Amino acid sequence: MESPTQSITPPIITRPEPLGVVVVAEDDEATLELLCDNLTADRYDAIPAPSAADALRQCHFRSPDLLLLDIQLPDASGLDVLREIRQSDRTTGRYDANLPVIVLSGRASDTDRTRGLEAGAQDYVTKPVYLPELLARMRSVLRRHEGRTSGPIRIGDLAIDPSRREVCVDGREITLANKEYELLLMLASEPRRVFTKAELLRDIWGFRTMGRTRTLDSHASRLRRKLDPEGARFIANCWGVGYRLIPS
Repeated sequence: MESPTQSITPPIITRPEPLGVVVVAEDDEATLELLCDNLTADRYDAIPAPSAADALRQCHFRSPDLLLLDIQLPDASGLDVLREIRQSDRTTGRYDANLPVIVLSGRASDTDRTRGLEAGAQDYVTKPVYLPELLARMRSVLRRHEGRTSGPIRIGDLAIDPSRREVCVDGREITLANKEYELLLMLASEPRRVFTKAELLRDIWGFRTMGRTRTLDSHASRLRRKLDPEGARFIANCWGVGYRLIPS
């Protein structure tokens, strides 16, 4: 019989896998917070993007499943963001030209709705947003898009399949932590360019200033060893500047 004072191990609660990664491009802070909080509660990984530049950056590096796009952003029109994505050549690694997009707008005229759909949006939702309806429309768009994801990225002996989140070297599958995978995906987007430490810390970890942190260096070191335990074929440290991916 257990002693009354014996401690009881609490049950381990595992967080279920998210239903999808959603970039939320919205410049109104209260609306952005409301959307992200509710999407998170409904098991989506919500990524805030308060400007057009933020939206394009997150679509580039995070490989989202869906973009919720406000038309009136502070630095550019949401329609310009949509056209930029739709005109993307996937071989450049910038964006998935087939990324599902739902426009969120306070403009409810037939002309505005037609303009958004002709620019390439899968759906057009007017504000104020009714959350249950938005979730239903999201599920519908994602179901239609299922299976039509972008193809793998191949750089020498390195292959990355964003649709399956798989990484292989010489046919050997590599298991990466989330931030290691995001770092690799960012470097692979432009494998010959040196990414500065400041932009890597900003776009992957959300740092506004570098400060005194070894976060990036430790992740890059682990990623290098996982990709090539006997050498440094893929990840190059450009001392004092940042990192680049080296094609084998």
